[in-house]
Amino acid sequence: MQPEFKPRILGFLCNWCSYAGADLAGVSRYQYPPGIKVIRLMCSGRVDLEFVLRALANGNDGVFVGGCWLGECHYITEGNYDALSMMHLGKKLLERIGANPERLRLEWVSASQGLRFAEVVSDFTNRLKELGPQNVSKLKLEAIRKLLPYIKLVEREKLRVRFESKGEYEKFFASEAVNRLVDELIADKLAVSQIMVLLGTQALSPGEIADTLGMAPSEVAKHLKSSARQRLVRFDVEQKRYALA
Repeated sequence: MQPEFKPRILGFLCNWCSYAGADLAGVSRYQYPPGIKVIRLMCSGRVDLEFVLRALANGNDGVFVGGCWLGECHYITEGNYDALSMMHLGKKLLERIGANPERLRLEWVSASQGLRFAEVVSDFTNRLKELGPQNVSKLKLEAIRKLLPYIKLVEREKLRVRFESKGEYEKFFASEAVNRLVDELIADKLAVSQIMVLLGTQALSPGEIADTLGMAPSEVAKHLKSSARQRLVRFDVEQKRYALA
C-alpha cells in the first residue's frame, strides 16, 4: 500500500492581510493541512514569476499567493492588481509547458479572516491531491525562467491592464485576443528557449530533441533552422547532431 500523497505548497503572503489572517488561524487553532510553508512579503504585488518557477522546480506541488482584497491594499500602487495579472500570465505559461495551471492559486484573505485562510489552504491541498505530484521537468521550467525578461516586457507593453474586479481580469486573459498575442509573441520563443536549455546539456539530433520535449519534428526543424541562422546553434555533420554554437 502506497503512503498517502501529501502535497507540498509554498505560500507567499502579504504582510498586512494574508499573513495576519494566517497568524489568526494559528492563534484560533483552526485546522488545515500542514504541508504549506510560508514566506512573508510586504505586498502580494512583489511576487515575481521567478519565485513561482523556482518553487515548482524545487519540488513544490503548488504555489499559493495570498493578498489583500481588491481596493484594500495598503499601498498607493495597489500591488494586488499586479499580483492578479501575474497569476493569469503565469497560468498561461504553465499550460504551455504541460503543467496544470491550477497549481498556481491566488486568493484574497484579510487580517480578520483566519477561518477563510484555513479553508482556502485545505481546499487547495485537496485539489493538489487530486492532481498528484508535480512532475513538470526542470528543463521546461528553466526555459521559461530564462525567457522572463522578455515575457515581462511583453506583459508591460501589451498585457498591463487595470480592471476593478477579478472577473474582468479572468475575462480579459481568457479572450481570444490575449491567447493570440501569447501565441504570436511568446510561444515560439518559449519553444526555442526549451531547445537551447536542452542543448546546453548535450548535443542532440532533431529527432531526439522532438522526443524529449514532446514537440512535432517539423516544429523542431523550423526552430533549429532559425537558430542556426542566428548562430545560436551549430550542426555537426559527422555526428548529425546539433549543439550550442
